[in-house]
Amino acid sequence: MLGIVWSIVIGGLIGWIAQMIIGYGVPGGIVRYIVSGFAGAWLGSMLLGSFGPATGGFAIIPALIGAILFVFILRLFFKGNHSKHSGGYM
Repeated sequence: MLGIVWSIVIGGLIGWIAQMIIGYGVPGGIVRYIVSGFAGAWLGSMLLGSFGPATGGFAIIPALIGAILFVFILRLFFKGNHSKHSGGYM
């Protein structure tokens, strides 16, 4: 049980750091940090493998790089999606 909580905390921190670096917050409240951290860890491990320090089940360096990429991609998606509908109705 403590391992799951620790993974959620580390995933949230990774997501928070990634969003601070990009300067864009993914919609969704506190859950956005956790989802960004977990998605980033998955993306980073797929692209870079598993190296560097690890804690909470995350290889920190690939997870952070993956989270930065994930948030950047979401930013492009939401920014592009928002600009298409910015001049119209609610």
